[in-house]
Amino acid sequence: MTAGITLTPDELTAGDVVAGGHFALSRDSLVRYAGASGDFNAIHYRDDVAASVGLPGVLAHGMLTMGLAVQPVVDWIGDPGRVLDYQVRFTRPVLVDPVEGAELIVSAKVGKIDADAGTARIDLTVTYNGDTVLGKAQAVVSLAPSASV
Repeated sequence: MTAGITLTPDELTAGDVVAGGHFALSRDSLVRYAGASGDFNAIHYRDDVAASVGLPGVLAHGMLTMGLAVQPVVDWIGDPGRVLDYQVRFTRPVLVDPVEGAELIVSAKVGKIDADAGTARIDLTVTYNGDTVLGKAQAVVSLAPSASV
């Protein structure tokens, strides 16, 4: 695995957009994620079950949404080990239409730089159908590459 980019705190400015991406979700994606994660809750793949518990449709797994949201940061920094902290609040569900699917749009922006610690807080904006689906989504990353093992 590559150690990724090396940055100094003076190379970044709060507000810089450092990464982003578009992620298409389909019902097939949800079934694959269920198999990988072991989360086989039927609200993630059956409309009738989702409706029976008052949901408007099949929902993407929260952890899948969270994982997709941080991926552009991992790609930018080059090493998942450099993500020191990652937190989100789930604010809205991502409904995955049986035909159209769903698309998540992610933008990663520098929120704060801690020069003494050699870290940056990256604020993520994650939207689906124009609505923010993760609130206070933030990753703290090390600006120095990880030591190789």
